[in-house]
Amino acid sequence: MRCAIIPPHVLDHIAEHHDEERLRELAQRTLVIDHGQRQTRAAAQLISAAEPTTGPATAKRTIHDAKHQQTLPGKTVRSEGGAATGDKSADEIYDWLGVTFDFYRSAYGRDSIDGAGLPLVATVHYAVNYDNAFWDGSQMVYGDGDQQIFTTFTGPLDVTGHELTHGVTQYSGGLDYSGQSGALNESLSDVFGSLVKQYHLGQTADQADWLIGQGMFAAGVHGVALRSMKAPGTAYDDPNLGKDPQPADMAHFVKTSSDNGGVHINSGIPNRAFCLAATAIGGHAWEKAGRVWYETLTSRRVPTNADFATFAGMTHETAGKLFGVNSAESDAVRAAWTTVGVEIA
Repeated sequence: MRCAIIPPHVLDHIAEHHDEERLRELAQRTLVIDHGQRQTRAAAQLISAAEPTTGPATAKRTIHDAKHQQTLPGKTVRSEGGAATGDKSADEIYDWLGVTFDFYRSAYGRDSIDGAGLPLVATVHYAVNYDNAFWDGSQMVYGDGDQQIFTTFTGPLDVTGHELTHGVTQYSGGLDYSGQSGALNESLSDVFGSLVKQYHLGQTADQADWLIGQGMFAAGVHGVALRSMKAPGTAYDDPNLGKDPQPADMAHFVKTSSDNGGVHINSGIPNRAFCLAATAIGGHAWEKAGRVWYETLTSRRVPTNADFATFAGMTHETAGKLFGVNSAESDAVRAAWTTVGVEIA
C-alpha cells in the first residue's frame, strides 16, 4: 500500500484550476506518478505483522538521493552515525526519522516501525518538482515540491511521523484503505504524526497546534496547514487549492467514490475525536489518549474493515482496561466520540 501526504483532491484542484500552466502540469504529473506507485505497491498491505520487541533499541537509518529520477532507493548519501551531508533535505529527514524512532521507543517501547527493528530508509529529491511525500510499504520518499505552492515536504516533522505511522498500521495487521477503515488509517497517521511533533517540542495537549503539514505551503497560499485536527475544514481556503473539505462530525460525513471513498476527507471526524479526548484528559497527549489509541491499534483485534463505531468502541474498551471503566479517561474517550456523532454501544 502506498500512502501519500497530499490527497488527490488537492492535486486534482491544482491540475484543473491553477492559472499557471506549469503548476497545472506538475500537479498532473504528480497524480500520474502517484497512480503508478499505488499500482506497484498494492501488495505491501499483505505483509505479515512482525513479532514486537521491547527494551533498548537503536535506529538504523539510511538516506538516499534519487537525483530527480524515479528509481528507488537512489544513491546512498548518509547512513546511521554518519556526518551531516550539507543537503538540507537529507539531513532533515535523517533527524526526523530519528525523532520518530525515539518517540515510538520511548512512549510505547516499540522497536522501530515494525516493532522488531526495521531499518528506516528514505529517499529525497524524488522526480522533478514532485508535489508529494509517501510511504511505499518499505521506505519513505520525498519530492522537492513545485516551490510555488509546496516548498518542502522534509521540513514538517509531522509529515514524516504521519507517513511512518502508515507503516506501524501496516505491521499491526492493517486497515483496508477505503471508506471508513481507510479514513481511520489516515487518521491514525495524523494522530501519531501530531504526537511525534508534540513529543519533540515537549508540548501538552492544550499547547499543541493540532495542525498537520504546517510549513509546507509557500508564502501567499491562503492556509495554515494541510489539515487541522482541532477544527477540520479550516486548514486552507485558497483559489488554487480549493477549500479544506474535511467534516468535523458524522452529520457532515462526505459520501464520495473518489480518494478511495474519501479517506483523506472523512479522517477529520476521528481526528477531531482524538483531539477532543486528548485535551479533555490533559497533560502530554501521548501518555494517555495516545496510549489508548496505540494499544487499540496494535492489539491485533481491530478488523481490517473496521468502521468508526467499531474503532470507537474498542478505544473506549481500551481506556477502561488501562485507566478504569468509570475513569475520567474512559469518560473523555466516550464523550469525544459522541461529540463527533459516533455512538459507542
